[in-house]
Amino acid sequence: MMPAASILLVDDDHHLATSLGEWLAEEGFETHLAGTLEDARQQLKQHAFELVITDLRLGGEDGMTLVSDVKKHHSDTPVLVMTGYATPNTAVEAVRAGAVDLLTKPVIDDELLLAIDRAMNQRKIEAENETLRRQLDQRSGLENILSHDYRMMKIFDVIDSVADAKASILITGENGTGKSMIARAIHNRCARRSGPFIEVACGALPDTLLESELFGHVAGAYTGANTDRRGKFELADGGTLFLDEIATATPAMQVKLLRVLQELQFEPLGGMETRSVDTRVILATNENLDQAVADGSFRQDLYYRINVVNIVLPSLRERTGDIPLLVDHFLREAAETAGRDIDGFDREAMKCLQSYAWPGNVRQLENVVERAVLLATDRVLTKDDLPPDVLGTSANQHASIGSVGHSPGVTASSGASSFNPAVLDGCSLREALEGPEREIILHSLRRHNWNRAATADELEINRTTLYKKMKRLGLDDPRLQYANH
Repeated sequence: MMPAASILLVDDDHHLATSLGEWLAEEGFETHLAGTLEDARQQLKQHAFELVITDLRLGGEDGMTLVSDVKKHHSDTPVLVMTGYATPNTAVEAVRAGAVDLLTKPVIDDELLLAIDRAMNQRKIEAENETLRRQLDQRSGLENILSHDYRMMKIFDVIDSVADAKASILITGENGTGKSMIARAIHNRCARRSGPFIEVACGALPDTLLESELFGHVAGAYTGANTDRRGKFELADGGTLFLDEIATATPAMQVKLLRVLQELQFEPLGGMETRSVDTRVILATNENLDQAVADGSFRQDLYYRINVVNIVLPSLRERTGDIPLLVDHFLREAAETAGRDIDGFDREAMKCLQSYAWPGNVRQLENVVERAVLLATDRVLTKDDLPPDVLGTSANQHASIGSVGHSPGVTASSGASSFNPAVLDGCSLREALEGPEREIILHSLRRHNWNRAATADELEINRTTLYKKMKRLGLDDPRLQYANH
């Protein structure tokens, strides 16, 4: 007897369906009957079937529609098709619609059992493959970072190159770009992957607590330290320690970090015993460390020690081609978690998502998608399911602002440019044209939520030319992008 399985049998011939259903029940299957397309759809919503067997002619309805529905909404459920009017074209159409097999009526018992066996085995293999793929994704790390942007591809190559290097790695990029995921991917691809991966947010702790967190302490080191405690450097021995927000470390802490990174030795807070560790350190920041060194807020010697390999993560607005890929991933996760049946965003909503500047990057995108799934009233998400800031409605309610770097004779007022030729005496033609050119480019950038590719297309210039003009006209100042206008 075959293993028990739940089968939905769809046929408008009630006598034939009942007879076949009773026979399948004798063979050990749990069988449910449906006589119409709508009845089948309702039962599929209410019950998880391991197999669907359907006739192609359901009264005046087409059984091929049911095959397509099952493939779309219950993709892990195989479908067997039965028909008394089979042709070669019918078989091709059934397979294209998603059927795993087609049987000709009258169906021979042994033939049906073999077809069921093949379908169930295929379902089992696909489930095992999916489980294996998820396990491999979790192990390898990089496969969890969704991107086909060429800059991210180069970063993946760097990760493979430096995964087993002993040198410290500095990951830089804006908040929400995935610095923690990159650090974990490096750990998962190196020889230390069987060791611990420990993450510390340096900016979340005051100096004394951060020192205790990193290096541990002995009993009595400070009020409340009643017992000895090992620090993260020691706990990560043989593995990887990820220090996020490293730019927030105080000068005193920077000195201690420099020593442990150079010698892999330290003393716990309040202790005299020197301890040695074999810990690989990865650091990250969203700040400009070059500027911090120039300002004197970050030690130059520590900067050179940690900046052996620098991985710079692009912002999401620099890789808008990844947005559909990321949206699809976040949507499937959110829909599964919320138990919602969502098909996806329509074209207009996706255009809005790709046009937005995403100051919070991938993390913000994930939150926006989750919000849309939770608040949606339909299977297809539209721009009405997006928050106002993504649509740009909040920005449009503000007056236009004057901005940095205006050329002589041009001012911004109430969103319009005004021109005073008297102040251009002695200016070259190029200097005189800079003001209007700047306003035209700025207006287009704002219209497209600072999407440079869309702006270049609208102005009918290539992106390289746009970047050069933005730099020359002072439009590359990031303050402009987030200012009210």
